[in-house]
Amino acid sequence: MAEHHVVVIGGGFGGLEAVNGLKNANVRITLIDRRNHHLFQPLLYQVAVTTLATSEIAWPIRTLYRDQPHVRTILAEVVGVDPNDKIVRLDNGQTMDYDTLIIATGSTHAYFGKDEWAHVAPGLKTLEDATMIRRRILRAFEAAELEQDTDKRRALLTFAIIGAGPTGVEMAGIIAELAHKTLHGEFRSFDPAEARIILIEGGPRVLSAFTPELSEYTRNSLEKLGVEVRTDSIVSGCSEEGVSIGEEFIAARTIVWAAGVQASPAAKWLGVEADRAGRAIVDENLRPAGLSDVYVIGDTAAVASNGKPVPGIAPAAKQMGAYVARRIRSKLAGTELPGRFNYRHQGNLATIGTRSAVVDFGKIKLRGALAWWLWGIAHIYFLIGTRSRMSVAWSWLWIYLTGQRSARLITQKEAAPPPAPPST
Repeated sequence: MAEHHVVVIGGGFGGLEAVNGLKNANVRITLIDRRNHHLFQPLLYQVAVTTLATSEIAWPIRTLYRDQPHVRTILAEVVGVDPNDKIVRLDNGQTMDYDTLIIATGSTHAYFGKDEWAHVAPGLKTLEDATMIRRRILRAFEAAELEQDTDKRRALLTFAIIGAGPTGVEMAGIIAELAHKTLHGEFRSFDPAEARIILIEGGPRVLSAFTPELSEYTRNSLEKLGVEVRTDSIVSGCSEEGVSIGEEFIAARTIVWAAGVQASPAAKWLGVEADRAGRAIVDENLRPAGLSDVYVIGDTAAVASNGKPVPGIAPAAKQMGAYVARRIRSKLAGTELPGRFNYRHQGNLATIGTRSAVVDFGKIKLRGALAWWLWGIAHIYFLIGTRSRMSVAWSWLWIYLTGQRSARLITQKEAAPPPAPPST
């Protein structure tokens, strides 16, 4: 009898956890991803703000599974799925059959119907995004050194971050430290501390997933770092010249989008119901309706646990991947299948610059330096490999002691913007 073939689409947290959970099982696994590396997304913003190098938070997928001959890695982009014939279609025209399919394709940026903002307000999901944002930040300071016009220099030194979730908060805090500390004394025509960092949030407070007390502490901490926090502020426009909040226009040459996400097209591939964010609606066993051999996990799955929606964060994706692996093992072994998926929330963490953070573990809530150390230990623990853990820990310790960031190279010229669509 041929080995059961499991196809996993996506090499993120959920996909890798599913593959790892099937180690030594009587299965043949094909892992498909459009990139050749696994990315530790929770620290991606630190690449964007010159704290870490790309190699410290990404690992070649083939390297992770070179000692597991039952795992085959395919570098390709999936363009469709036929659940009736159990076929996955690839962008090169080839197809891949499966016995069980796991879709863990994650999410991308959501601009709420304003996709034309994407070029001027990039989001942060890939290494390419991070290096592009880093390049824009550093080039803004370089351009300010040559700019003679006061208003133009002010625009160059204005950085707008849209969205005050963990990514937006963390980016705003570190850009402020970059301007006020790291770059101190390095320019002659201006003082980098003149930089204006604006964090824009449409809701009433930053870090809405945290308690009001921790949210207020975060806001106060950001303002002490020099960040201008604008809550209850809806962005009405983004351009290369700046950002509009209602009728107010703010000249800003660097804009970062951290306001929302849109799921991958997995629901469309399968022809199943999706929620407003495009996530495939799945049952208590993480299966779309009517598809017993297909599982959808991670950011691209909409599921409730204990009466609450499961958040689109790394721990949730890992738990889903482990659950699906247990379910496949049990099914092949003919043993009792696991019950419904139950998400175990492990807490919320966010850092505010180099020496402060907030941690919400339910009954236990921390803030300040102790929370920052706990945040750092938790992230280092989940990195892959001793080398990465040591490298990241050393980078953070060096910045903690000296305030200097080493990942400040501008290595690529900015691509030209796409042509404007023809007028109708």
